[in-house]
Amino acid sequence: MADLPRYLVNCLQTGKLALLAILVSGGIVLQILSCALYNNWWPMLSLMMYVLLPMPLLFFAGSEATSIFSESTSGWADATKFLTGASAVGSIAIPVILKHAGVIGWGALAMTLSSFFIFVLAIVCFIQSNSDEYYSSF
Repeated sequence: MADLPRYLVNCLQTGKLALLAILVSGGIVLQILSCALYNNWWPMLSLMMYVLLPMPLLFFAGSEATSIFSESTSGWADATKFLTGASAVGSIAIPVILKHAGVIGWGALAMTLSSFFIFVLAIVCFIQSNSDEYYSSF
């Protein structure tokens, strides 16, 4: 991107930010719709896992997002990865268990799981946009 004009680069960076905002908003809307359309608010339990998911990363991983993907010998980094993985599995498991128990229907399950995958896509896009060379050049 070094050969592009600065105003065009800024426009592309703003577009990435807008895409992230649209993805997160879409995930929130799907989560609320999975509850409101079927008049059953039990799928909102997975919202608790969305809140708990980044907590180990915030407390133990520090500011480097790349430390998640690197191989480490630190016990704290391993505990962070374990707790984050357990929270991610819980985000999928809660709606599936609710469907298995007959508490929610197939539509609510599909919307809740699609909301989760949209949130994951937004997180992956955020990590990718933060690792760009553009931000480190200024």
